[in-house]
Amino acid sequence: MFDVVRKEIEWGGRPLVLETGRIARQADGAVMVTYGETSALCTAVGAKAPRVGLDFFPLTVNYQEKTFAAGKIPGGFFKREGRPTEKETLTSRLIDRPIRPLFHPSFRCETQVITTVVSHDLENDPDIVALVGASAALTISGLPFMGPIAGARIGYIDGEYVLNPLADQMADSQLDLLVAGTREGVLMVESEAHELTEDIMLGAVMFGHEAYQPVIDAIIEMAERAAKEPRPIEDVPQEVLDLNEKVRELGEAGLRDAYKETVKQVRQEKVSAAKKAVIEQLSEDEQSIAGGSLKGLEKDIVRRDILDTGQRIDGRDTKTVRPIDCLVSMLPRSHGSALFTRGETQAMAVTTLGTGQDEQIIDALEGEYREHFMLHYNFPPYSVGEAGRMFGPGRREIGHGKLAWRAIRPLLPAKEDFPYTIRVVSEVTESNGSSSMATVCGSSLSMMDAGVPLKAPVAGIAMGLIKEDDGFAVLSDILGDEDHLGDMDFKVAGTETGITSLQMDIKITSITEEIMQIALGQARDGRLHILGEMSKALTQSREELSEHAPRITTMKVPTDKIRDVIGTGGKVIREICEETGCKIDIDDEGTIKIASTDGDAAARAMDWIRGITAEPEVGVIYTGKVVKVMDFGAFVNFLGPKDGLVHISELKNERVGTVTEVVNEGDEVKVKVIGLDDRGKVKLSMRVVDQETGEELEDTRPPREPREGGEDRPRRPRKPRDAAE
Repeated sequence: MFDVVRKEIEWGGRPLVLETGRIARQADGAVMVTYGETSALCTAVGAKAPRVGLDFFPLTVNYQEKTFAAGKIPGGFFKREGRPTEKETLTSRLIDRPIRPLFHPSFRCETQVITTVVSHDLENDPDIVALVGASAALTISGLPFMGPIAGARIGYIDGEYVLNPLADQMADSQLDLLVAGTREGVLMVESEAHELTEDIMLGAVMFGHEAYQPVIDAIIEMAERAAKEPRPIEDVPQEVLDLNEKVRELGEAGLRDAYKETVKQVRQEKVSAAKKAVIEQLSEDEQSIAGGSLKGLEKDIVRRDILDTGQRIDGRDTKTVRPIDCLVSMLPRSHGSALFTRGETQAMAVTTLGTGQDEQIIDALEGEYREHFMLHYNFPPYSVGEAGRMFGPGRREIGHGKLAWRAIRPLLPAKEDFPYTIRVVSEVTESNGSSSMATVCGSSLSMMDAGVPLKAPVAGIAMGLIKEDDGFAVLSDILGDEDHLGDMDFKVAGTETGITSLQMDIKITSITEEIMQIALGQARDGRLHILGEMSKALTQSREELSEHAPRITTMKVPTDKIRDVIGTGGKVIREICEETGCKIDIDDEGTIKIASTDGDAAARAMDWIRGITAEPEVGVIYTGKVVKVMDFGAFVNFLGPKDGLVHISELKNERVGTVTEVVNEGDEVKVKVIGLDDRGKVKLSMRVVDQETGEELEDTRPPREPREGGEDRPRRPRKPRDAAE
């Protein structure tokens, strides 16, 4: 019934198994990949006919995690998986980026890759498993995919590279790097690092490239037994080749003139006018397919000019960074703000500080956890001078925000030292190249402006590449057009010491180690220049928080006192919050965080909690309130909920007829703890404390004389009432 093809190898100390022919047999390609006990079902399907009129390849990649994979039931009302999580969105992008450049350039059939995590051992991250499975499914599908590719995760622990480290090993790793590519070279890099040098980062990339070669061999061996017949790819029609030449003749002069303009808006207007002039001279049939010809002409003009002259669209050479301007504290009510402008790219970053109640709760396959640092990136249409529909964050916004998050997170202070929840929002207000790196710079400045004690300022720069048969050029601080028409988007963020984040996407089949080395060196020079410009606005984190930010005070109470602070049904802690206006968080270890913009309110809350949890000390004087008067004395509430008895003999240094001669309910009095009775009840005294000043008085009452015989005689026990009768 099943024609199963299975391939197993040992990889990174665990078995990697590829299997096809058993599940999803109607898909063009379907492979179940298992690594350890983590499994992903990966499918690829391409439409039978191309979509007419498209000048791009319609590829969609969907990565999805099923909670049953980890033996869980989804939370929420509906009890089923909902919209994609951030992890699913980021992994979908992770798979898309290295496979997209490897499809035949003329292929226009709608293609969909779906990877579904069906088992998770909580040790091996499914993202690499899904990437390998997507490559394998495409390789056997018959679609014009010039792969296969493979990928690997690289850690850096105790000075050594580690292939596919387990989840518990990642806590000790200075690096989390994912690399993917072909046998010839690297296509994609995504990483977070703890200020590592360029040499270590490049070494990690090449280590990963070498490490995933056995996986590529395994996919090829499986494809030799299970691959479908390749789909025929039609040659470019002669009429398209003729149209390309016609468009070049009609439009080359106008487009060359347009690309001499160094101002983006003027250049765009001239480019549009030049294209329109070409279109008007074409027939209706030619107009419908002229988009690709015009794009190819633009690409050739821009690329050849850079390679031949070394001069770029805006007049810069290949290494110069555009002019930079930095402004901080621009928003009066925010906790921290910065406006970072680099050429025609601008990001307004705003930092908000919150409490533990503001942490993001993330329900992942690995289990629920809380995140106290969030960075959100927004890209409104006005940033590129367009009018467009406003939606929620898309894949691009989520990906760019996560890249900036990775760049800054290694520099955050320990949560114990800075117990705030931190949210940074980057609003891209202008864009012409690498708004994600502007977000890194702006976010670093705004966090320092808010008083977040970053270990060092962080900056980022985007590098580009123009590569032809006769040479290549690496470009620093690329423009939007250079990104669009170039071969590489290589983003590097870090401090003066080293790299904290690196992301690379290649639009050609691969790049060499030499090109990456040049790009990393050039990026370091650019990063240091940007850090120097940022230092003109702010050199280090402010020592004081904004007056509008909450102050968090931390205190510790014994774990057996936690229930007293919380109270029945949370009654006590709610009362403290309502009375003082503070936010109060308490964890299972007894650590209490009190947040308030009013220092006096925070002090009142702390005193209140101390009163609840403190134990009375003999010999210490307290201020209390009379809560009940009896014939034999008065009960005084003096330490949180604790009461003690002032016996009538301890009210004054003289005989007192009735208690109400001295105190009444509601009176505030000063009392000294003089001991505990045999039942643990507190005994208090007012007579040895000055009720005006609270100072201790000398005890002038003479000690009781002993009875004859040298000792006090014990009292005769009282007879029971019924016996006396």
